Amino acid sequence: MPAGLYRALLTVAGAVAAIVVALVISSVAILAAGASPSAAFAAFFNFGETERSVVNGIAPMINRSVTLFIAGLAVAVGFRMNLFNIGVEGQYRIAAICAAYVGSTFTAPAPIQITVIIVVAAVVGGLYALIPAIMKVTRGVNEVISTIMLNYIAINLAAFLVRGPFTGERSEGLLTTGTPELPQSAWFPNLNWIFELFGLPAPRGGGLWGFLIVAILLGVGLWVLLERTRFGFELKASGLNPSAAAASGVNAKKMVIAAMVLSGAIAGLIGLPEILGDKHSFGSNFTPGLGFLGIAVALLGRNQPVGIAIAALLFGFLEHAQGPLQFANVPPSVVVIIQGTIVLLVVIANEITRRLALRREERRAAQELGRNTPVEVAT
Repeated sequence: MPAGLYRALLTVAGAVAAIVVALVISSVAILAAGASPSAAFAAFFNFGETERSVVNGIAPMINRSVTLFIAGLAVAVGFRMNLFNIGVEGQYRIAAICAAYVGSTFTAPAPIQITVIIVVAAVVGGLYALIPAIMKVTRGVNEVISTIMLNYIAINLAAFLVRGPFTGERSEGLLTTGTPELPQSAWFPNLNWIFELFGLPAPRGGGLWGFLIVAILLGVGLWVLLERTRFGFELKASGLNPSAAAASGVNAKKMVIAAMVLSGAIAGLIGLPEILGDKHSFGSNFTPGLGFLGIAVALLGRNQPVGIAIAALLFGFLEHAQGPLQFANVPPSVVVIIQGTIVLLVVIANEITRRLALRREERRAAQELGRNTPVEVAT
């Protein structure tokens, strides 16, 4: 069997085994909570009985997956170079509020308006990630510590800005504050026509966010960059063996900065699907925690865009189940248990399959070496 196919089959088998074990462990947690595992797992696939309820369940699930997919990509860029960008949470918060505010200060044709907002978000996210990168290459500061500290700064700075300099008009009786509403030229077109194409009703609210297309293009572009360019090769080489990469002419410090800035630029886009497709402003109740979930999504997807997309859909599917679980008298915290268990077991399974594949390659190399070694015949 070819080595590539063997590794692929091992990876799939390990992921399936991890999910099965996770479901068994989750069943124990459900029983401990006094609920029925069968009722809980049935609730996961409960999207309602009417076409409209099914559409209203699928669209938010995909929308959530889009943001988690972008978050996973941002984290994966750092992981490819053995950099732990834990600051994605702060980077997307500060980028989202700056982009929302800048976008509300002018009006232009939709392509220009939306492009400016996207560029602002990417630049702000990249610049904020540049801070820990410079600290690492100049002073050797561990990026985990610096990015965690910068998270607190970004989160609180965003909270100050949304209640202070960037505050828009607040409707009477509304407790939350937010930036001024974006002009309609900045509203990203939705993809509700996909449901209508199949004769289904359009989902309510913001519908299926059009930023899904941007996320797909981003995933394809990142795959090409990391797998088919010299930059991607140097990035991985610097992460695997900095000394060997430096000996071959790769500037490891520049690669650290490039990887962190690229990771931060992608992180800056995480909040845009919600801003451009639904709320049209950054509010004090803006969705938190996407950066931290992105770490789990990246680990589950093995830092590959296709794997990250599957992991994001899985997390979106699990989060959709929180509502149906409550109707089935199952604590919604079961979803968190399942998420954590799956991530933990998949990471363990990945390590086991990696070692099995490595051991097979070592045995194959030893056999090839034995066949190619001439045997001296005594005379």
